[in-house]
Amino acid sequence: MARYARFSFFACAAATLSSAAAHAYPPAQHYALVQAQDEIQLDGQLNEEVWQRATQIDVNTQNEPLERAPSPVQTTAYLFEDGRFLYLGIDAKDPNPRAIRGALRDRDELWQDDNVGIVIDSLNDERNAFEFFVNAYGAQGDILSTDFDTWITDPSWDATWYSGAHIYEGGYSVEMKIPLTVLNLPETDEEITWGISIARNYPRDVMYRISNVGFDLDIKCSFCQFDKLTGLSERHEQRDLSVAPYVSAKRSDSKDPVPGPWQQGDTEVEVGADLRWRVNDETLLNATINPDFSQVEADAVQLDVNTNYSLYYAEKRPFFLDGSSFFRTNQLELLYSRTIAEPDYGIKLSGKNGAHTYAGLVTDDNNASVLLPGNQGSSLAQLEDDVTNTVARYRYDLGQRSGLGVMLTHRQGGDYHNTVGALDGTYGLNASDSINYAIAYADTENSAQFANDWQLDEQQSGTAVSLAVQRLKRDYQLRAQYEQISEDFRADMGYQPKADYREVELGGGQIWYGQEQDWLSKWSYDLEWQKAYDLDGELLEQQYQGYVYGEGPWMSSFELGMWHSDELYYGEYFIQNNGYVVLSVRPLQDLTYQFYGDYGSRIDYSNARLGEGSDIENTLTWDANQHLQLQLSYNYSTLEVDNERVFTADQWDVRLYYKFNIRSMLKLIWQHEDVDRNQQAYLYRQVHQRNRNFGSQLVYSYTINPQSVFYLGYSDSGYQNDDLDSLTRNERTFFTKISYAWQL
Repeated sequence: MARYARFSFFACAAATLSSAAAHAYPPAQHYALVQAQDEIQLDGQLNEEVWQRATQIDVNTQNEPLERAPSPVQTTAYLFEDGRFLYLGIDAKDPNPRAIRGALRDRDELWQDDNVGIVIDSLNDERNAFEFFVNAYGAQGDILSTDFDTWITDPSWDATWYSGAHIYEGGYSVEMKIPLTVLNLPETDEEITWGISIARNYPRDVMYRISNVGFDLDIKCSFCQFDKLTGLSERHEQRDLSVAPYVSAKRSDSKDPVPGPWQQGDTEVEVGADLRWRVNDETLLNATINPDFSQVEADAVQLDVNTNYSLYYAEKRPFFLDGSSFFRTNQLELLYSRTIAEPDYGIKLSGKNGAHTYAGLVTDDNNASVLLPGNQGSSLAQLEDDVTNTVARYRYDLGQRSGLGVMLTHRQGGDYHNTVGALDGTYGLNASDSINYAIAYADTENSAQFANDWQLDEQQSGTAVSLAVQRLKRDYQLRAQYEQISEDFRADMGYQPKADYREVELGGGQIWYGQEQDWLSKWSYDLEWQKAYDLDGELLEQQYQGYVYGEGPWMSSFELGMWHSDELYYGEYFIQNNGYVVLSVRPLQDLTYQFYGDYGSRIDYSNARLGEGSDIENTLTWDANQHLQLQLSYNYSTLEVDNERVFTADQWDVRLYYKFNIRSMLKLIWQHEDVDRNQQAYLYRQVHQRNRNFGSQLVYSYTINPQSVFYLGYSDSGYQNDDLDSLTRNERTFFTKISYAWQL
């Protein structure tokens, strides 16, 4: 039988919030870090004598799927330091090494594999941590994590560190060598105490998550439960300085008109450099001159059909990724770095000193755009002038679980500027309850031409307010949120696609946990209600939604949900009812399948009427062997009104990766989109019936570390509409890039 969780929604909602002291944190184990000067060979084999003298930590507590249960496998970690590096060895025993899952991977692609690692709260502030993981084949993953109100991971952070792995007849072992300079250590001659968690992910029929720490799920924070490691009294002073110059060359050919002959472009050679300097133990300086911000790998495709808000794409460019979490604000996304498209330079400063966290950014941009928000849709507009972007962020930690921050963004160019100032924070009421809030003010001046083109006032100003309250317990959660955005509030350096609304949200649910032999290891339900008005008091939308969720065998998870919405669009209310299913399963050791599908009534945004439609998303990942991986994605969408088809759309994304070794890889990417529209079904504008686009990319990469890379590649794209008889290429590019990080 599963352990059953009972609670009364009204009793919990009315309960008096207790103090943090009412729920004591579990006692931490304390370890002394051994100091040694021995050299090791990073081959993953723990055969050097120094490992016998190192600090030993048993990793024997299972946290998932069972809570604080004995581990099904034996894992032992060994640590020592030499004043410059932290050395970590992990011996991961396995009764059946043939079942080890994994392959040679690109960076940060190992999370579903057999892997081991360490999470280091190097400042012992129980708010920030660095994660370093290695899979059984030697692939690396590193993460910058924060734990202010909940554990948030940022896998885009990349550091230079060293590792090796070795599979043997009794399991596998890993060795890591981590420079102390990447850990943002406090400046002191005395011993340093860290919070640490050694972790092992052991994927079999279910995903076992194993640690030296047994986490109490009734305590919202995780870092505050870490064990403690003390040492480094003889740390050698270093200045971590690297300069990474690069040279890139590309030639782009095009066709104009289409169809027609290729017009060969000129070969463009670019030279630039990135600098990364740890000014002191607390502060990191990044600078770039003439940065190469071309995308080395294409973004994952998204269907942009029958949507009324701008799509969101993840950041991939190294200059913006390093230290990106320092700019994160509560509730409102005031910095979305992909709004900075073509800078000639950039400089960024970030750091943490005690309770003080600070960050600053200055760049220019030769191709700036603006997201113009509304309460029923958003538009993307191009600015006329080059701009300068400035961002400043400061946060002060209060007590154990609280913090207060301020944020300023400013974009200036010609007769245009946009300035946003914000105050935000977290207040931890106790181990389970928290309040998050943000208040922002925006002042915008539009040029006369821009205001005329987009029917805007030349002067705009507005406010944004967001408040969220949450209770997160082992067996249930409750949440409430209020948000209000003025009509003229614009965060041009952020991502704020909606304005002129106020919204209330209430939600909560329960969670149950299975026993070892149960078919489901975890299941839950969640219910949510949302209601939004414009600032004149007119109802924009009222929505009810709920889902049930479960985790089972074959590392599977499922979610079944429904939502009902009454939404205002172009002066009319439309009632929409939809159901959806989400499924993820790993039926074979090297095969993973993910599915999303929905069906129901929905608004035809192009024609302002109600229709019926469905969306399907499929992703299949196959590790053919340790070198070859195939990822296949297929998306499908359709809409009809009164039994008349409006459109059908399908989209393919095929990615083939071949890893020659841990550094050398060949990538082949092919993307195709086909949107077939019924021209008679479009009432207010003319459309092409046939809308097909494709793109392909072939890239060879050799990576020594995140800043020392070589790329050689080819990409092309093309389209077909009603004026063309077939798909026709209209652009092609040949490119290469080499960069090398010099450690000074």
